[in-house]
Amino acid sequence: MRPPWDSLPMTAKVRPGVRVLDRVMKASSGTSVARMTPEQLARVQTLVIPDRGPASLIFGRLRDGVDVRTASFPARHGELPLRIYTPTAWSRTPRPVVVNFHGGGFVLGSARQCDWSCSIVAKELDAVVVSVDYRLAPAHRFPAAVEDCYDALLWAAGHVADLGGDPARIGVMGDSAGGNLAAVVSIMARDETGPVIRHQALIYPATDVTDALRQDPSYVDNAHGIVLSHEDMDVFGGHYVAEDADPYDFRLSPLHAETLAGLPPAVVVVAGLDPLHDSGVRYAQALADAGNEVRVEDFHDMPHGFVSFPYFCRGARPAMDAIVRSQREALGD
Repeated sequence: MRPPWDSLPMTAKVRPGVRVLDRVMKASSGTSVARMTPEQLARVQTLVIPDRGPASLIFGRLRDGVDVRTASFPARHGELPLRIYTPTAWSRTPRPVVVNFHGGGFVLGSARQCDWSCSIVAKELDAVVVSVDYRLAPAHRFPAAVEDCYDALLWAAGHVADLGGDPARIGVMGDSAGGNLAAVVSIMARDETGPVIRHQALIYPATDVTDALRQDPSYVDNAHGIVLSHEDMDVFGGHYVAEDADPYDFRLSPLHAETLAGLPPAVVVVAGLDPLHDSGVRYAQALADAGNEVRVEDFHDMPHGFVSFPYFCRGARPAMDAIVRSQREALGD
């Protein structure tokens, strides 16, 4: 069976913008999660990224033609914030609804950091995008994020008419930890007879927290990876996963689900300079082997997290183009 991606060399020249990003990240190494005290981490988690100002130069600007509003919904453990992106153009028919989960190692991040990518999907797919601020570790450890994200899917599906959406065209999307959550939610929706998900966009997803991850060549070769290092990964995992948790639980490692059959069509975006590259490819292959439609978009000269830094990483826009193309095939009219 031909793999669902193009097999290109892994050797990659680091782009100038990525080099700048690397310098910026290293200059702020004092704020690395691996070096934060519990008090520093708690403060960082309460920071709110302003809607305007210098932060937009890092994470990208909201696209023109998209309105964003904040809301909340009652998850099983209390109210959780949402950011809802809607095209300003009038539509005569209900739109697709895409539920988004942000990255940050289950410890950092917020829905706000996804304004650029979510607004691209809203405008170019002509969709409503619902992005959830799930609870963060270590105050809220596994499976808190899983429960919050599945509850967000249930809420979006239950309020699809209010959102101007089409109940027959629901997708999920997530990057990094959010890619893990999108994959997990897709499996849960299948197993629990939940909302029918028609598409999953998994952006450099974390798919395997077992020791097999440490044997991947991309993991070995990127010990000091740009944006994400082994040290960071160990700290993120220690905050999120309790010592007695089973790493083979599909809600942690979707790659080890009992079966991956009957899942939505997927696009899996991976980055060549990312420790998680090979585990993302392994998940795509497992999806394909189980009979699912899957396409891998491999950006060999990009680091982990590159879609979140569109003005530094030239691969961010092509990656979003590929994601919207795949979503349009599965969720379009």
